[in-house]
Amino acid sequence: MKWPEQYKSKVKSADEAIKAVQSGDRIFLTGNCSVPKYALEALVRRGPELQDVEICHALTIGSADYVAPEMEGHLRVNALFIGHNVRKAVQEGRADFTPVLLSEFPLLFKEGHFPVDVAMVHLSPPDEHGFCSFGVEVGLSKSIAEASKIIIAEVNEQMPRTLGDSFIHVNRIDHIIPVNYELPEVPMGGEEDEVVQKIAGYIAELIPDEATMQMGIGAIPDAVLGYLYDKKDLGVHTELFSDGVIDLVEAGVLTNARKTLHPGKIIAGFILGNKRLYDWCHNNPLIEFHRTEYVNDPFVIAQNDRMVAINSAIEVDLTGQVCSDSIGPKLYSGVGGQLDFIYGASRSKGGVPIIALPSKTKNFSRIVAMLKQGAGVVTTRNHVHYVVTEYGIAELYGKTIRERATNLINVAHPEFRDDLKKQAKELNYI
Repeated sequence: MKWPEQYKSKVKSADEAIKAVQSGDRIFLTGNCSVPKYALEALVRRGPELQDVEICHALTIGSADYVAPEMEGHLRVNALFIGHNVRKAVQEGRADFTPVLLSEFPLLFKEGHFPVDVAMVHLSPPDEHGFCSFGVEVGLSKSIAEASKIIIAEVNEQMPRTLGDSFIHVNRIDHIIPVNYELPEVPMGGEEDEVVQKIAGYIAELIPDEATMQMGIGAIPDAVLGYLYDKKDLGVHTELFSDGVIDLVEAGVLTNARKTLHPGKIIAGFILGNKRLYDWCHNNPLIEFHRTEYVNDPFVIAQNDRMVAINSAIEVDLTGQVCSDSIGPKLYSGVGGQLDFIYGASRSKGGVPIIALPSKTKNFSRIVAMLKQGAGVVTTRNHVHYVVTEYGIAELYGKTIRERATNLINVAHPEFRDDLKKQAKELNYI
């Protein structure tokens, strides 16, 4: 049977396709801006008929009816990165959280630690050879889909065809739901906050010409891009990027020409942004999407000379321990790719690993003498090189605890510095 005939034979409505899900199954749900909306709605409708179905995913953009209290006993989320739409359920104990490095996320499924019964994915239409692209979310989805017993795919006319290690053939898909709707958009830029801009300016000072960059999620990494127009031959190797990259490419700043790994190419696992970004990535040979176990592998990352990693934190203690996944014991997000890229950049020739955060939130310092009780250490004091706030750059690598505490107090918010000095003395740090 030729692939167009195979395709037609697999077409179903969302409700028909979701009948493949049985009680006790483990589902992988593709995430970020690629959540398969109609398939997920059909799963929620079928939910009351099912028992003990586990839904595994990372960050998902959109509503999360599948985690509503009435789904308890029917559908249960296992978040490997906690987004805002499932955070309440995790904190209330109605959903689970599995800590894992993003570089190892697909390996949990691929290597059989989490056997997958059904993968729910979101794809572009097939090309003339019958290959669909995973579109805006390749990194976390491709390996897991390949390891799944059953693949349910929404094939969306508005999903961009992204290139690289990003394709799956129609003959690998079991159930196809044809759809035509706009992807959700996540605005990442336009942040005019003075604190964010000051932090971005300090970070830009640390970025050399010909650097290869990773940008984490949030306003700060995106704001940094606006300070790089005087740089030369920058490149990108990152788990994700957003629309700010387009302007740097068009300005001739981001050429990727001097990268030591994949020269001439932007390497990423997924994108978060707006329709302009999706359209720009469609069939764009400048960009290669790869599996996250490759993109986020610290030993791959380290092959990029002058690798710059920019990541955020909830709080940093005076020894350099970084908490990014919880507020005390209250689970908030996850490790994501922070440690992958901080370690990878630290092993890079001329690498620059950066943790960036505002000096305070409301009336609390984010530079603290000690992390809150129960806080998770995402990046250890041994891995940290630079901590940047709106008050400057604290260099920690190769520094004693006394030097670290002093440098971090100097970039803390002024209203907390005296108290931090007092606590540092009580702890015999200074």
